[in-house]
Amino acid sequence: MTWQRLLVWLYRREAMKWKTMFSGQEVCLRTENTSATEPRSAAQLSSASTSRSAKMYSSRKKIQKDKDVEPTEFEDTVAQYLFDLENTNQELKSDLKDLYINSAAQMDVSGNRKAVVVYVPFRLRKAFRKIHLRLVRELEKKFSGKDVVLIASRRIVRPPKKGSAAQRPRTRTLTSVHENMLEDIVHPAEIVGKRVRYRIDGSKIMKVYLDPKERNNTEYKLETFAGVYRKLTGKDVES
Repeated sequence: MTWQRLLVWLYRREAMKWKTMFSGQEVCLRTENTSATEPRSAAQLSSASTSRSAKMYSSRKKIQKDKDVEPTEFEDTVAQYLFDLENTNQELKSDLKDLYINSAAQMDVSGNRKAVVVYVPFRLRKAFRKIHLRLVRELEKKFSGKDVVLIASRRIVRPPKKGSAAQRPRTRTLTSVHENMLEDIVHPAEIVGKRVRYRIDGSKIMKVYLDPKERNNTEYKLETFAGVYRKLTGKDVES
């Protein structure tokens, strides 16, 4: 019995020694991690929380997406620019107060040229058109070297099934939406004429004639207009 008790005593002593050693390491590691992170996290969390709260307020006020979808980082940037203009630009302050956007995207057009396409609510399109020139000019200053295009959000509805009594509004047809989209893209210039040309390979291109009154505001953006329309509809157009 003596040797069995001796083995039990040795086993317990080794177990206590390992337990004490690992417990000491755990305490040591916890102490080191706590001392290393506490001073930094206290300052950073406070600053980050304030920054996020301010950005969230300003961005959400100027952008409203369908079905509570979260805006992208680029859309937040556009919304922030609108918020800044509302608070710093006296010419636009009152007009921008009740305006907001639905979405925004950046796209490559011809060559190295880039365009910023901003979608605005359909019911606010007239209000945006009143300040179109001033707003686009200020946004293009923010997006240095990029052309800004404002387009009203529209929805295309599929044609009703045969025999159905439901009727589709003409404004919701593919043709109507594309026509109105083109008018938005070239604004403030008005379209005074159109002509379709057919190429040898069977493809077609639409020639658009713009009112020369707005030549100074639109001539430098003609390539952008054509590139944006091609990206959004798949149709070629020239003016």
